[in-house]
Order: sequence, then C-alpha cells, then structure tokens
Amino acid sequence: MLERLRQKVIPPVAEQRSIELAGRPITYTLKRSNKRRSIGLRIDDRGLTVSMPLRASEKWLHSVLNEKADWVVEKLGSWQSRKSPPVQWRDGEQIDFRGEKFTLRIIPSLFDSPAQLRREQLHLYVRDHANEMHIEKMVTHWYRQEAMQVFSECVAHYAPLLQVAPRQVLLANARTQWGSCTSRGVVRLNWQLVKMPLHLIDYVVVHELAHLIEMNHSAAFWSVVGSVLPDYARCRSELRSYGISE
Repeated sequence: MLERLRQKVIPPVAEQRSIELAGRPITYTLKRSNKRRSIGLRIDDRGLTVSMPLRASEKWLHSVLNEKADWVVEKLGSWQSRKSPPVQWRDGEQIDFRGEKFTLRIIPSLFDSPAQLRREQLHLYVRDHANEMHIEKMVTHWYRQEAMQVFSECVAHYAPLLQVAPRQVLLANARTQWGSCTSRGVVRLNWQLVKMPLHLIDYVVVHELAHLIEMNHSAAFWSVVGSVLPDYARCRSELRSYGISE
C-alpha cells in the first residue's frame, strides 16, 4: 500500500529554483502540468517562469535553460531596467490612467471625499492625509469605478459588432490575467487595465468577447478578433510588455 501511495505522489505545482546561466545566478519559478507537452519560458515583472510537462526529466529542463541562457539573461536585464519604482502615495506623485500620467494632489480635509480628475491632476480630499495606505485605498476605489465605466463603454461598442451579449461584466484583480471569459458568458476584466492606453483596453475587451464565440485560441478565434480589430497582433505584442497574459 505504501509503495502505491509513493507512486501517486505528484510534484508541487510550483516551486522556486536557482541555476547559473551565462555566468549569472538566476532564480526562477518552475511549474509542472500534465497538460503540457513542451517546456516553455516566460519573463515578466515577476521574473522567469518555466512551465514543463509533469514527468519531464531534469536533463531536458537543464538542456532547454542552457540553450536559452543568453536570451534569459538579456530579457531579465531588460525587464529590470524598465521596471517602474513602486508608487509613493503622496502629494505630487505621478500615477497612470488610460495611458497617460496624472499628478496626485493630496488635499487635507475634515472629511474624505471621492477623487476628482481635473485636467492633468487627480484631486483627493483626505482627512488622514499622511496615511499612505488609506490614500492608496481611496485611489484604488477611484480606479475601479473608472474601470467599470470604461469597460462598460467598450463592451457596449464591440459586443454588437461581434453579435454577442455577455451575461455579466465584472471587475477582476488577478495577478496573472488581464481578462477571462466563462462558458456561461461571464466576462471578467482586470481593473488595472484602466491604467493602460485605450487601444489596449479595447484589445482585451474584444479578446474576451470573442471567447463567447470561440472558447479557444484557434485560427477561428483570431479571425473573430481580427474582424473588429485588424491590428490586434500589434496590440497583443504591446500588451505582453506589461507582463500579464490575456
């Protein structure tokens, strides 16, 4: 019985590892899946992620990593050089909104009031104006409200063009996806998309709406996307630079 249990042990879904590539120590996340047939490498703001078949050998893994060593080192360096510093939730800080930069203005007040966008500034009337966590919470609330409005407008524009009608459009906060769509017609869109340029928001919305017709990423699916966004490939490539999958 014990031997049978040992045979059924499945490796961890994800684990942290280290390896030396091109003379540099590299830390990466290893993910195993019985759905994969090949070894894939992805680099984003969280670093290197390696996805491999469940029963793939360590020899194969090391062979692929060493073969791609120069590419990995170059891409990781590129990500680190352009990685934005964390936002300081203080007066005068620059924040992103619809692909543009706005200045956060923190205005001491007796009461908290909803954020107001005025030209190139986001005015925030805050009682506890020195509490950065509270300020972040208020700005996030504003982001989410704006996101819902922008997403609703995009869906209202593109859904009739694709001749689809999502059952619900909801906000999501996933770390690994900009959007998702269920077979029941529920579309979820990451609220942080509202920081992106409008053409990228359009692309993600169309991408998820297209799944109401094709629940896959086949040639037929991309044909649906291209029917309303002919330049979707450029948008898709640009979106990848932000580090989250569609």
